[in-house]
Amino acid sequence: MASLSEAFSAYGAVVVTGGSSGIGKSFIELMGKLCPELVIFNLSRRVPDIKGSQLNLRHVACDLSESAPIEAAASRLEEALTQGTLPGRILLINNSGFGSYGPFPEPGPAHQLGMIDVNVRGLVHLTVLLLPLLRARGGAIINIASTAAFQPTPGMATYGATKAFVLHWSLALDEELRGSGVRTLAVCPGPTATNFSKAAGLTLPPLPDRLCQTSEQVAMESLRALAAGRNLVVTGARNKLIAAFSSKMPKPWAARLAGKVIARHRPLPPKTP
Repeated sequence: MASLSEAFSAYGAVVVTGGSSGIGKSFIELMGKLCPELVIFNLSRRVPDIKGSQLNLRHVACDLSESAPIEAAASRLEEALTQGTLPGRILLINNSGFGSYGPFPEPGPAHQLGMIDVNVRGLVHLTVLLLPLLRARGGAIINIASTAAFQPTPGMATYGATKAFVLHWSLALDEELRGSGVRTLAVCPGPTATNFSKAAGLTLPPLPDRLCQTSEQVAMESLRALAAGRNLVVTGARNKLIAAFSSKMPKPWAARLAGKVIARHRPLPPKTP
């Protein structure tokens, strides 16, 4: 913890999307412990329920599926971050996202398009708006992808594709920003003990909670990877093996295997002739 505290001592502010629960909330709590003087901004619909905390936390209500709220939130952030009282580097954590399980287009077109809006468009839009400030002040961007990014995912086709975008876009952006004072880290968690699966409509959890990583473990591995100068981290030893195996398989084979695994948790309907 001491070395991580030193690694982030030059940072003055952290911006987290979707910090009201799960991995995003764990990032807020961990960064507050590492650097108590940090100002932490949470962009989400709900205020994080962090009781008994001395965090310098500022909630910015924002619907990350819509352009206008993102632009309004970015304007508020820029105003706050350019005040003389908030010097230092900036860490942007694009964490917000959601998924769904079932045959496309279940549970409906609006849900599928909303997934693209939050997981892809909202992430890119906020980064576009804040990148000039990050370039001027220095800092880093953490984008939360998934182990679903390493292969096609029948049964959660749109979600997996959005996370493949996040992974490849993050790696390309990191290369483009080389030497600019801004770095990008793609984080690929596997099954995590949050309410993601339930919210996505999964009938059974991918793994028992005892075999899943906690959101705190994902946040800690992410910050350690960023401090080590990495641009990609798959969190958890089991997930590293799965990602390595999946990424080396021919894509049609990987899709077939992933479809069989996912179908165990929410079976797809039989194919029509």
